[in-house]
Amino acid sequence: MYILTFLLKLSSTTVSAQKLEVCASCEFISITEAVEKAKDFDSILVRNGIYKEYNIGIAKPLTIIGEHNAVIDGENKGEIISIQANNVTIVGLTLINVGTSYTTDFAAVRVVKSENFVLRNLKLQRLFFGIYLEKAKNGKVLDNTIIGDAVDEFSSGNGIQLWHCRNVEVRGNKVQNVRDGIYLEFSDEISIRNNISSENLRYGLHFMFSNNDTYVNNLFENNGAGVAVMFSRFIKMQGNTFRKNWGTASFGLLLKEINDSEILNNNFEENTVGINVEGSNRVNYFHNDFKNNGWALKVRGACYNNIFKKNNFLYNSFDVSYNSKLNDNKFNRNYWSNYTGYDLDKNGIGDVPYRPVKLFSYIVNRTPEVIILLRSLFIDIIDFSEKVSPIFTPDNLIDEHPLLKPINHGRN
Repeated sequence: MYILTFLLKLSSTTVSAQKLEVCASCEFISITEAVEKAKDFDSILVRNGIYKEYNIGIAKPLTIIGEHNAVIDGENKGEIISIQANNVTIVGLTLINVGTSYTTDFAAVRVVKSENFVLRNLKLQRLFFGIYLEKAKNGKVLDNTIIGDAVDEFSSGNGIQLWHCRNVEVRGNKVQNVRDGIYLEFSDEISIRNNISSENLRYGLHFMFSNNDTYVNNLFENNGAGVAVMFSRFIKMQGNTFRKNWGTASFGLLLKEINDSEILNNNFEENTVGINVEGSNRVNYFHNDFKNNGWALKVRGACYNNIFKKNNFLYNSFDVSYNSKLNDNKFNRNYWSNYTGYDLDKNGIGDVPYRPVKLFSYIVNRTPEVIILLRSLFIDIIDFSEKVSPIFTPDNLIDEHPLLKPINHGRN
């Protein structure tokens, strides 16, 4: 029914376009042959079956639709589909057995210098790179399932990769067991929404040198290192979940050299570090939840004019770690589960400011082995002494209006 509806819609807009079929008993028995014979804006219907083909080059505007169980087997010989034309749509195919190389980034589907492309409902398995967009723009990557079999970083590629791209929507994809789930470099105005990126060797999402990008309602879970965002500006990350990214060098989210951005309404749960921030300025952290992390926040050097407001810090081993005695960041109206102050005027705001940086977190940063003393009475004593008279931590790093109840962020 979906294929019929799609073809009817297509026929109403491109009356002169032809419909070619590929199957064992059809006029065309290979996809490559059908692509070569097709004219601009033709559509190709790939019937059920296994087609052992690779290096299928598409250099004209076409629509290729795969029936259920239409499989292209690249037999590990190289790239499977390469698109180098505008207005190409590929829907419903299963692509398996992409070639592996240490010198060439073979992909199941590569899009090069193309516009107005759509890649939808594809299933990619046993791959090197999954979907690779190169100098492409104004396209969509929607509802694809990419399941790799990566063993180590050196012999594996990324699930969805964008390089020098612009105005691309990446939505509703599931990416698992590759090197980086989603990778961007020099790619601006990218919308990444409602994706699941989990159990990848390195990062669930990894991008750098990319500006004006939006990341909304994605799940990044149980990835090797978490999510890394570096050397970028005007980034908005909203409604995402960063969960169960554990390891000595793992974090929910790494921000390095990020400026003028917003981290809004996200959930950081059960990570070694919720957010690791370094060299990032003028970033607003509003309405986020930090729950059951080792460290909720690690703020390293050269971070200025950041605002942390109306966040929930719930049952983390350490709320904030800070490696400088100078502070130019503001904490205001957050809820801290470790806060033990009082509220005599019953306005919901603590009468005593909260100091989130503990001396013990300062010590652990320098001597990690002492973490075994975390629950000891001695640690409570030294934390109290630092609270009374700060020496090693910034004396102005306080939340002057700590909330007495957790904030309801209104998430569905």
